[in-house]
Amino acid sequence: MCLILFAWKKHASYDLIVTANRDEFYNRPTQSAGLWPNYPDLLAGKDLTAGGTWMGVTKTGKFAALTNYRDIAKISDNAPTRGDLTKDYLTQNVEPKTYLEKVKSAQIPYNGFNLLVGDNDSLWYYNNINHEIKSLEPGIYGLSNALLNDPWPKVETGKQKLSQLLQYDHLTSSNLLGIIQDKTIAPDDQLPSTGVPIDWERALSAMYITMENYGTRCSTTLLKKGTSTNFTEKIYAHLGQKEDQVEFIL
Repeated sequence: MCLILFAWKKHASYDLIVTANRDEFYNRPTQSAGLWPNYPDLLAGKDLTAGGTWMGVTKTGKFAALTNYRDIAKISDNAPTRGDLTKDYLTQNVEPKTYLEKVKSAQIPYNGFNLLVGDNDSLWYYNNINHEIKSLEPGIYGLSNALLNDPWPKVETGKQKLSQLLQYDHLTSSNLLGIIQDKTIAPDDQLPSTGVPIDWERALSAMYITMENYGTRCSTTLLKKGTSTNFTEKIYAHLGQKEDQVEFIL
């Protein structure tokens, strides 16, 4: 993912509420969300180039999501795929904190990443920039291609919109998708400096990104209470692919 807005233990009806966008090159092969044949408890999309996933849940209530940390000067083309970080947690019998401790101690040379992992009782965050493992308290959070809650314009706007939505008793995937489809470009004086050209920095400042060869491929929403999960994926039309939306109830 490249933008994850989420609320943890802040709503009477749901433990975890997520609305997120996956941004990627349009020509990178992708499999839409579904149950994986080799892991029938796992519901996630799949990166068909490297085999990992950007976000997923399991029938037992586990959750994982990933964003890249954008620092162009420090990217290695030979680094291992970060999508394995989410997949491995979701397919292993391991507690969230224990898993993050193993990731930290292994010191595998991934490019920069932010990783969220959780279960029915807790939600944890780790990044390999400052190597912080953190148990998340109840709250509203935003995560893009910097660190958790770094005040990028789309993160701040998204958190405000999610906070407003949480005032309502009844939430739907349509409500959550309405937040994440904002195409507003941030003013130049609010843009981060991540090593990409200024025209890219502008385009990437929107929640929903539209560029010639790169942009928002899908949006995912999650409404989770214990092991009960409503998972919706909206796929956008690119390179001949038709727009589609699928919903799963676990």
